[in-house]
Amino acid sequence: MNVTRTGEPAQAADPDPRRWWGLVIIALAQLMVVLDATIVNIALPSAQEDLGMTDGNRQWVITAYTLAFGGLLLLGGRIADLVGRKRTFVIGLVGFAAASALGGAATTSGMLFGARALQGVFAAVLAPSALSLLTTTFTDPKERGKAFGIYGALAGSGSAIGFIVGGLLTEYLDWRWCLYVNVPIAVVAVIGALALLHDSPGHAGARLDVPGVLLGCGGLVAIVYGFAEAEPRGWTDPMVIALFATGVALLAGFVWWQTRAPVPLLPLHIVKDRTRAGCFLTMALAVIGMFGLFLFMTYYLQVILDYSPVMTGLAFLPLTAAIIIGSTQIAARLLDHVAPRLLMAPGALLAAVGMVLLTRLTVHSSYATDILPALILMGLGMGLIFMPVFATATAGVAPQDSGVTSATINTSQQVGGSIGTALLNTIATTSSAAYITAHLTDPAQRDLVTKEGIVHGYTVAIWWAAAIMLLAGLVAALMVTAKPPKHGAPQEAPVPEKVA
Repeated sequence: MNVTRTGEPAQAADPDPRRWWGLVIIALAQLMVVLDATIVNIALPSAQEDLGMTDGNRQWVITAYTLAFGGLLLLGGRIADLVGRKRTFVIGLVGFAAASALGGAATTSGMLFGARALQGVFAAVLAPSALSLLTTTFTDPKERGKAFGIYGALAGSGSAIGFIVGGLLTEYLDWRWCLYVNVPIAVVAVIGALALLHDSPGHAGARLDVPGVLLGCGGLVAIVYGFAEAEPRGWTDPMVIALFATGVALLAGFVWWQTRAPVPLLPLHIVKDRTRAGCFLTMALAVIGMFGLFLFMTYYLQVILDYSPVMTGLAFLPLTAAIIIGSTQIAARLLDHVAPRLLMAPGALLAAVGMVLLTRLTVHSSYATDILPALILMGLGMGLIFMPVFATATAGVAPQDSGVTSATINTSQQVGGSIGTALLNTIATTSSAAYITAHLTDPAQRDLVTKEGIVHGYTVAIWWAAAIMLLAGLVAALMVTAKPPKHGAPQEAPVPEKVA
């Protein structure tokens, strides 16, 4: 178990009596980071009209955040290890609040894009320090399972909560409050962090791996940017191909450099562990399908079924509740007794079944009979994936590597979400255009055929999402070989080696 991997008894240190209040602060910060990936989605039409964005440029409100977040997470994780997790946590909160205030006050589209990118930068600092603080605060296996259940529920449901909050703020206040709302949350979190959280100082003697930062972050940004540009430009566009080729080359260079760097940004022994690598890949694949669905369902509910922003947000509530139940009431209770893959693989299968149900959508589908059952199945399935992934991937990590390991999980989530949104949106758009071209024979039926074409595109993309989710389950079943925590986790032994 984690508390005994150094050979010391579990009773060597008394747990902090205020650790559960500390969890509230950590969870609050994580929720803020996760929901900011989606909270502006529903507000985007209002912001576009207010700031005069073009249809081609509006995507950068979303992409600027996810690119900066996903591309810089590994750097943020290493900074947390070097500077100290609590200090990095507080810096991330303050910077995130300042960037949010700047975005809320934006007077031009460029100012908003820049603020969103700055939010992503500070989120990349904040998220790894939050998860590594959680890892080092809860060492008892049972408590750790409960803590990760709560954390996993927030990580999985934060995006859906973002839609709800975004709908309420947009409809009853103003789109700018989707950004301003982060300021009071961050203030509370900073006060709580200073009062409740404890951490050992950072490793002052170590150095940042600057070439690793440039190669790794540059490669991730190039690939995510390539997927983002594939939708408007097409997969065979020279710029898209060049971005993918550049990204692959930079990431290959990153891996090569990590074997030679004196202080590597991502120690490869972390990724070489079969179980841990399986967790990272499972997370990325699962989120590819999930984030794409958020986009499709938002537009389906508002454009096809004419839901208001608030009603659209509320429609995601069952999904959120199911993720929380799956994480805290099912996965957290079972993880001590069953192997993680026996939760993750069935969870992926359950989520895939929910997605397949959504492939039956038409322009006249009913929420209660056609959408609600699918959302519940997907939520339960994702809850069974998220909690074991977070708990298993960070189990047995040496303290000096906890930040970078946490960052790798978050990188899998953010990069998977960015790729999923771009990939599935491209599939949906091209399928819709082909359908409309083939079926639009009577100009009088243009509106109906257009709606049918849009829904057809969604269902084609959802089939792909279901296939990717099944692949996530297969990866979990084959790669995640860890035993239940009570029986000892085999992946703990290799991690501390090579650490000076």
